Amino acid sequence: MGDLMPEPIVTRTSPDRPRASSVLQPGLWQGGPGMERYRVKGRGSLVVPVKAGDRIAVCDTEGAQACELSFIDTNGRFNDAGLDVASDGTAEGLKALVAEGGEGASRTLAAFRRRGIDLAVARSLGLFGQSSTAGAKAEFTMALDGLLVVAAPGRPMHVASADTATPIELRVKRANVGRSYMEMLPEPLADPLQEIRIRAATASAYFVRAGEFIQLIDVSGRQCTDFQAFSARKVDRGLDLALDSTITRTLLGRSYPAPGLPSKAFDRDIEPLVEIVQDTVGRHDAFATACNARYYDDMGYPGHVNCTDNFNKALAPYGIPGRKGWEAINFFYNTHVDQQNQIHMDEPWSRPGDYVLMRALTDLVCVSSSCPDDIDAANGWDPTDIHLRTYSGAESFSRAVAIRMTPESAPVPTQETAFHPRFAEKTRNFTEYRGFWLPASFRDGAIGEYWACRERAVVMDLSALRKFEITGPDAEALLQWCLTRDIRKLSNGQVVYSAMCYESGGMIDDGTLYRLGQNNFRWVGGDDASGLWLREQAERAGFRAWVRSSTDQMHNIAVQGPGSRNILKDIIWTAPQQSSLGELDWFRFCIGRIGHFEGPPVVVSRTGYTGELGYEIFCHPKDALAVFDAVMKAGEPYGLTPMGLEALDMVRIEAGLVFAGYDFNDQIDPFEAGIGFTVPLKSKADDFIGREALIERKQTPRHRLVGLAIEANDAIGHGDPVFVGRAQVGVVTSATRSPILKRNIALARLDVHHAALGSTVEIGKLDGHQKRLPASVTDLAQYDPGKTRPRG
Repeated sequence: MGDLMPEPIVTRTSPDRPRASSVLQPGLWQGGPGMERYRVKGRGSLVVPVKAGDRIAVCDTEGAQACELSFIDTNGRFNDAGLDVASDGTAEGLKALVAEGGEGASRTLAAFRRRGIDLAVARSLGLFGQSSTAGAKAEFTMALDGLLVVAAPGRPMHVASADTATPIELRVKRANVGRSYMEMLPEPLADPLQEIRIRAATASAYFVRAGEFIQLIDVSGRQCTDFQAFSARKVDRGLDLALDSTITRTLLGRSYPAPGLPSKAFDRDIEPLVEIVQDTVGRHDAFATACNARYYDDMGYPGHVNCTDNFNKALAPYGIPGRKGWEAINFFYNTHVDQQNQIHMDEPWSRPGDYVLMRALTDLVCVSSSCPDDIDAANGWDPTDIHLRTYSGAESFSRAVAIRMTPESAPVPTQETAFHPRFAEKTRNFTEYRGFWLPASFRDGAIGEYWACRERAVVMDLSALRKFEITGPDAEALLQWCLTRDIRKLSNGQVVYSAMCYESGGMIDDGTLYRLGQNNFRWVGGDDASGLWLREQAERAGFRAWVRSSTDQMHNIAVQGPGSRNILKDIIWTAPQQSSLGELDWFRFCIGRIGHFEGPPVVVSRTGYTGELGYEIFCHPKDALAVFDAVMKAGEPYGLTPMGLEALDMVRIEAGLVFAGYDFNDQIDPFEAGIGFTVPLKSKADDFIGREALIERKQTPRHRLVGLAIEANDAIGHGDPVFVGRAQVGVVTSATRSPILKRNIALARLDVHHAALGSTVEIGKLDGHQKRLPASVTDLAQYDPGKTRPRG
């Protein structure tokens, strides 16, 4: 970003001087000393403290996105002098976002409230807009100390347009690189009850009431903090019943609790003590104890400060007896157990500002440390401080983990889809999927939902699918270059399923492309990487095309099953020039409204992921509940029921439909993934990314994705090896029990020499050799291989 990009570090050594080791850290943003980066979500806002002399750069990352900058001085007044540029507006976009409860609105208002700032008199400087290109930037030098407010305003997106709101990136180059500890702390999630700085190599004990929240923040990154808790009423009775990791693992069936289900940690009486609400890291340890004197003695460092002794000292005032080794949940600690049952440790995954948020389920005495380990990689070789905040139980925090579009991206917390309130009335069993909470199963269970899909109709929440609007005079040319399908043959109102590949032929993603107009397309895929790749190729090749994310403004449900057409045909109104829903052919879509001319606008496509007749309905989140209610009411006579991800996995495996990360990855080409029909090498004359590699890989295939019919009823799963005799010839990529086929089935990637229909193989269990399950090779789709049902 101009001169705010960090300069490369050059190290010069003499020929005979030992050379320092080199470490590449692509998963950490390399901003350089004093450089910070912030992401303002589309239709969101952000408040960042700044000081005179700080240099800021604002970037329209995806293009065509308006931005508003406001500056507030230390007296709580909007002041143009801070940016040294005259304001040209009254922050109408910011005001609208806050009034609508847009992304970051509550934290923006809280920051204003704490400082007595009046939003009604806000002033702003407008940047960018519809004509700005991806990566457009503006730079300023702050003239005063105060607060910088950045907003990315936008209107609710219409389903048939591309007026989406996309992120704005803010970079701050601090004039004073040596920022204080308090300046490094992120803004509180709410008004804190307690603020405790746990200095490196120390521990602090504290009291938390039932319902209150505990936030443990890794201020500098890659620093572990051991956590232990006790029921306060048991402590008063002289009972030492600490949080027990073994009990917790046993009850949860997983290594440690996480947001969602299961999320609680228990003491030795099997009483739940805390519930994990938010986690921006996702890698912790609950196997080893907190570090203790014996560990350092055995390593040759007698007398080394340790967490166990620090715990003993901090807990003594509460009458809790000391131990030689404290069990704990070791937050941010990076350990794993290998196949030889060896526990391995490496540097933490946590980055500056990462945190874990817990809720106390009873009155607690807690203790937290900042681990002093400096003799190995546990704390990145450099112990630093941990910060603790507690919040009132009256606050409301959504359950969330953090995902990143790319390893170096800022974390984005899990969202609830716009349909979540309706699905939440029918189940509590939600799972985190690609940054969204989606239902795993409902009251009828996965098998009941499965049969409803095969015999009647189901409705599913698929809002986590990634959507991108590709527009501009070169939109078609960009997609022709980046997708394997021949996009020039795609008509308005048509959908095509395609692969997207690297130059090596390995797949980036698969997805569907909708053509809304001559220069208007919508890509619906499974991964953010596909949109990022399209944008990179547009910039690299000089295409005049915008690739803008619309996932947050385009949520969707799928109505699938034999009754789906009858359910939808009378509630989807379409204009006379549009095809009616009943007239839609397979892989076509219509633009319409729910019920009548003035109903909520929708895009409905005859597509799906179940192997049945089905449709997908896209709408803006503000209309989601109205759309859902109309669909459910129309579906009552047909037995329409909700379906979750567990049943979806069953039907898609039966239909031979591939899933990213399981059935293909960036090392697998479309032919090996069983979707070679998406690569028309003969009929698509134009060149595209990966074409030469795919020609070669098609001529000399090594693997093929096939179906397996398994003769045993034992459970099998992703990653199970497939053998012929002693030799492993493949791997199971997906597996399920098929109710309609009355047997276990699987998708497997096999060596082409053993992939012929009818070939016999064995699936290895235990160590792969002690137990074998016989199987035979079938078509990839074992249910309706001719696709007669979705075509019908």
